[in-house]
Amino acid sequence: MSAGGSFRTLRLLVMVSLAMENIVTEKKAEESHRQDSADLLIFILLLTLTILTIWLFKHRRFRFLHETGLAMIYGLIVGVILRYVVQVPRDASVVSTNCFVNASPATLLVNVSGKFYEYTLKGEISANEVNDVKDNEMLRKVTFDPEVFFNILLPPIIFHAGYSLKRRHFFRNMGSILAYAFVGTVISCFVIGLLMYGCVVLMKQLGQMGEDFFFTDCLFFGAIVSATDPVTVLAIFHELQVDVDLYALLFGESVLNDAVAVVLSSSIVAYQPQGDNSHTFEVMALLKSFGMFLGVFSGSFSLGVATGIVTALISFLFTKLRDFQLLETALFFLMSWSTFLLAEACGFTGVVAVLFCGITQAHYTFNNLSPESQDRTKQLFELLNFLAENFIFSYMGLTLFTFQNHIFNPMFIVGAFLAVFVGRAANIYPLSFLLNLGRRNKIRSNFQHMMMFAGLRGAMTFALSIRDTATYARQMMFSTNLLVVFFTVWVCGGGTTQMLSCQRIRVGVDSDQDNSMSFADGSERRSTKQESAWLFRIWYNFDHNYLKPILTHSGPPLTSTLPPCCDPLARFLTSPQAYENECQLKDDDSDLILTDGDISLTYGDITVSTDATGAHTSGRHASDDLDRELAYGDNELVMRGTRLVLPMDDSEPPFTDHLRM
Repeated sequence: MSAGGSFRTLRLLVMVSLAMENIVTEKKAEESHRQDSADLLIFILLLTLTILTIWLFKHRRFRFLHETGLAMIYGLIVGVILRYVVQVPRDASVVSTNCFVNASPATLLVNVSGKFYEYTLKGEISANEVNDVKDNEMLRKVTFDPEVFFNILLPPIIFHAGYSLKRRHFFRNMGSILAYAFVGTVISCFVIGLLMYGCVVLMKQLGQMGEDFFFTDCLFFGAIVSATDPVTVLAIFHELQVDVDLYALLFGESVLNDAVAVVLSSSIVAYQPQGDNSHTFEVMALLKSFGMFLGVFSGSFSLGVATGIVTALISFLFTKLRDFQLLETALFFLMSWSTFLLAEACGFTGVVAVLFCGITQAHYTFNNLSPESQDRTKQLFELLNFLAENFIFSYMGLTLFTFQNHIFNPMFIVGAFLAVFVGRAANIYPLSFLLNLGRRNKIRSNFQHMMMFAGLRGAMTFALSIRDTATYARQMMFSTNLLVVFFTVWVCGGGTTQMLSCQRIRVGVDSDQDNSMSFADGSERRSTKQESAWLFRIWYNFDHNYLKPILTHSGPPLTSTLPPCCDPLARFLTSPQAYENECQLKDDDSDLILTDGDISLTYGDITVSTDATGAHTSGRHASDDLDRELAYGDNELVMRGTRLVLPMDDSEPPFTDHLRM
């Protein structure tokens, strides 16, 4: 055969080989696509089954197991099936151990016979897995990238918490909520960290600690496990209509301490003393870490509020957007979600930013939306919150069997449960004692016991744990946190009804009716005045008279609140709708002052003030019935510039006729 013929034959063989390789690659890509679809289908079926079972539980009024606990059980069942029944061997025919590098790159380029292939890092495997590669590839497929939880699943959960915040009861108990969320979370973190460090030292002496476990690791564990998530308890509280103050304390604490736990854990990770040993105690490193905590939290808070105000301004300026409700809702959704990503991209904490963005959106932007978009946004984020939360709890159950690097140490697990219990007690009881020194409406002992019992762990603890499982210490923390979440959700969450009965906490309380009854006597109103935060009363006056008219269409015109010398600026900043509908503008935040005294509101040239005894002034002179109006509902109080639409108890006669100006 001639040289030319040999060359053509060789070329033909190469082309055939390349064609066959392309076919194999396409088949592998198609198989991988099918596998990914099957994995997602598993989670969709889990959620579907959970929803159907929830309906059955609600229909039968079965309260011993919440939907989150049920989702975890279904996840456990599927995890057992994937682990021990379904076997899909990994395609790994050749294992090479001849390449040595100093670090593990995220992307690896491999030269095989002159062809370059790209591989991505999936994580470290133990030495015995190098020679035994018969594990289940599906287990790796159903293990999601931890960033999915932070960037996709967490934002709607946290935003919904802020957007649906019942501000009346939140602000009435604001001081106590802030104390539990900030001071209590820090106390819990350090108590758990110290106790776990003692447990770790004991384990080292007994030879039960395989690798390094430092004090900073113990503090990190204390921070992430201090994030409470009483979703089960709050759902039962809402269904049974438990005392609104207890509900507000638990809900407010759980919302804010998630944000505190995230920033606190980041600050602990950033603790870096100078020198060779990065785990020694150093005052400057501690101060730097504390400064980072304050800086990150305040920066995230400011960013969240700023993006919420920007959204309010956009909806305020582009009023014609109300004619296209779908576009209006889509813009609101995207700007809300982008707050989380913007904060993370800027080095802040997205959880804090999106939480306060949600609160700001509910206070300002919501008033600028069309009625259809108001309903859509509430329902949209409620739906996303429900699906994301149940997805995470289902994934928790699945992860117990599909995670490849679990480390279960009985002594560490027992120590963790004891530390979590003591840390929660150190949070609730001492702070409640101190808070009761300044509260007229005391936090009763049965409320304290219920708050202690309701300190469940959930989505945030899991998300913070799974975000980093690279080291021995983090893997042990993750495995232990899973068990802590399972126990608190099933045992504490399932025992909520029995605990309410045991503590004799009243149920079936209508919050509006309760407020109306509370205002019937002067003594209750005087105590309410003392409970009101003076700083909040000042803020409410400023917000209602100046910020709401600038950012929304639901405040009095600035021409009626600013001095006459500022009329040109006031007319420029005030919405045209404020003049066109001057007598129909409404203040949707009137519920914030239902239980606050000494608040002065300005409507045109009329000033209405309330004091602790229930008296009010109209036209800068006292009158007698405003507080009664604020206590009842379906009552319209129309004054120049603003119409207040307030809830009314049907059992009380209306008072609108003599109050129309």
